[in-house]
Amino acid sequence: MLGLPDGTRACLFDLDGVLTDTASVHAAAWKQMFDDFLRARAERDGTSLQPFDVQADYGPYVDGRPRLEGTRGFLRSRGIELPEGGPEEAPDAETIYALSTKKNDLVQEKIIEMGVDVYPGSVRYLQAVRNAGLATAVVSSSANAEQVLDVAGLTGLIERRVDGVSARERGLPGKPAPDTFLAAAADLGVDRTEAVVFEDALVGVASGKAGGFGFVVGVDRLGHADALREHGADVVVTDLAELLGENS
Repeated sequence: MLGLPDGTRACLFDLDGVLTDTASVHAAAWKQMFDDFLRARAERDGTSLQPFDVQADYGPYVDGRPRLEGTRGFLRSRGIELPEGGPEEAPDAETIYALSTKKNDLVQEKIIEMGVDVYPGSVRYLQAVRNAGLATAVVSSSANAEQVLDVAGLTGLIERRVDGVSARERGLPGKPAPDTFLAAAADLGVDRTEAVVFEDALVGVASGKAGGFGFVVGVDRLGHADALREHGADVVVTDLAELLGENS
């Protein structure tokens, strides 16, 4: 009924792009933050502006990654090295930490202004999973996962949450390392082979594959089904409703 292997006891869901459409909110926040920084740098150096390209840059450098790592990776793709910085700095400092914080502030503003869109097929699937007696967890690199789940009305369907905040507190490396998914399975009291990972990001699928989980579902929101399979997805769907035998 759920399109999952026999013996499955738990479902571990990424949040942005799998359950909610906050991926578009994150992409907009990344673009605004990077473009502001790149524009100021270009004006100061007398060079032309090459803005952040959501289509070309979002997936390879920032999607599914911890915020600091995403900032660092994109800037390096442009040949830009900045100091790491820390929480004591001014918001306009040109450091990895300050830029990452600015991006997070923009996400929170956009969530308040725009709300959170939930994929209806994902809600139906979550409800079916709970009705079948399976355990559920959200595993997200976002520091805003608790807020997003609450605004989206999904909190009651999720038993455990491992996100950017708790991962930092627990010293867990982010995706593509499998540690956050492994922690969620442990929190639910199930073996990794009894847990299924649901991911839309390439690094997230790679994380599920590396962790030795029972099954990895790739959710193709961006038209990169082949890449999801190459990174380790056992099956790829465009919407979780397909696993229920519905049209997406």
